[in-house]
Amino acid sequence: MKSFQELSWDEAHHRAWEAASGALDSEIVSLALALERNLATNCPALCDLPRYTTSAMDGWVVAGEGPWEIIGDIKAGQPFIGTLGNGKTLRIATGAVIPDGASAVVRWEIAEEKDRHIYAATPLAGNDIRPSGDECKKGELLATQGQLLTPSLIGLLAATGYDELLVTRKPRVALLLLGDELQLAGIPSDGLVRDSLGPQLPGWLTRLGAEVVSTNYVTDELESVIAAINGIQDCDLIISTGGTADGPRDHVHGALAALDAEFIVDRIRTRPGHPALLARLSAKKSTLFLGLPGNPQSAVVGLMTLGAPVISTFLGKIQRPLDIVETLDALSAPPDFTRLVVGNLIGSSFSMGKHLGSAMLRGLASSTGFALAPSGETKAGEKVRWLPLP
Repeated sequence: MKSFQELSWDEAHHRAWEAASGALDSEIVSLALALERNLATNCPALCDLPRYTTSAMDGWVVAGEGPWEIIGDIKAGQPFIGTLGNGKTLRIATGAVIPDGASAVVRWEIAEEKDRHIYAATPLAGNDIRPSGDECKKGELLATQGQLLTPSLIGLLAATGYDELLVTRKPRVALLLLGDELQLAGIPSDGLVRDSLGPQLPGWLTRLGAEVVSTNYVTDELESVIAAINGIQDCDLIISTGGTADGPRDHVHGALAALDAEFIVDRIRTRPGHPALLARLSAKKSTLFLGLPGNPQSAVVGLMTLGAPVISTFLGKIQRPLDIVETLDALSAPPDFTRLVVGNLIGSSFSMGKHLGSAMLRGLASSTGFALAPSGETKAGEKVRWLPLP
């Protein structure tokens, strides 16, 4: 079993982006099921938008100079047949098709109706008319492969004629939560600790675009860990919690050795999250294994450092540089380590959170991401990278 020792945060993060072989297979879904899925292909406009030249207001569509004789009505969805002659007008609803021969639209509130005629100042040509293709032309690129489908983007694609969309299949994730000390319900007692990763990891994974297909709790015995990994079928990523350090009850490394796994990342020079690892299972070439530390904040750091890039690659996304922000607080990290500090952005500046310990959840619960503090001291006012939570 090949192992790499204590990679830098950047190298570990980069290897995680490259660990998966690429985007998963795709599937077709209806617009109703497309929310927060990732496109598997580019989406050009299927027609001009607006499809027709339409009225931007309720009012009167006119031809030439006024006053204009009223000759009828145009309702939305019922185009006028024929050509509007000079000096003629039609009542028109917002969104209704502008007839041939029309020059402008006069709004209701500025027009006076009298003796079957409309009186108003002659508007400029094209006034309150939406030209066909004003928003986009047929074939214009509206969305790209890997892009997240938001409600507004789904609406835009629907407006140009899409009924279904080709999306990337959600990565299937199996969770293995290790630890003899975990209590699964109620107030912890008798030296046990309440499991906090089981309830929160599915939420983080859902936000990242993955699907949790199974959750199993495993005792701290080598044979149990091996059996649990071997028992998982039909998933893209196995995530374990706990057991990644070198204590007498830490068996993830031993289990991976027994399964002849290949390490991609083995420990990271970061605080928290140092014992996180990423491996490829030899017997299941397409399945990756992410080992997260047992401390809650360390586990989330490991997930964002290694798990988020793997899932993003599965979804067809590409790696982009992190945003650079100014820190409002002095930060520090051990020599040759990167420290991920929970906190929030105030405008474009980072404000450090409280309760920063790796076993603590309170700071994480009130934060929206991490500042990456480099080795040594970072003074207030200096620049740091920002890693947002999903």
